[in-house]
Amino acid sequence: MKVRFLAPAEIEMLEASAYYEMQVHNLGVNYLDIIEEAITEISENPKTWPVVGQGIRRRLVRRFPFSILYIIDDNTIIIVAVMHQKQKPNYWIDRL
Repeated sequence: MKVRFLAPAEIEMLEASAYYEMQVHNLGVNYLDIIEEAITEISENPKTWPVVGQGIRRRLVRRFPFSILYIIDDNTIIIVAVMHQKQKPNYWIDRL
């Protein structure tokens, strides 16, 4: 399936990567690699992960405290948020 990011989701993913890169060299790159692996798994089997409300599915990310929130729209997966687990849980609702 085709994958598309909402602009705020892409920005928060890149900001997290920059933060991790400032903490430890190559940690931000590793973060992006793990996010990419998770998105590949989502695109191959989009209905695997649970619906958490309003048609939004959540894929937990290994090693990092993040979730990928997405919706399936026809043949496109729309990434709504790349959410840190410690943030307010519904901050992304206005993106729908």
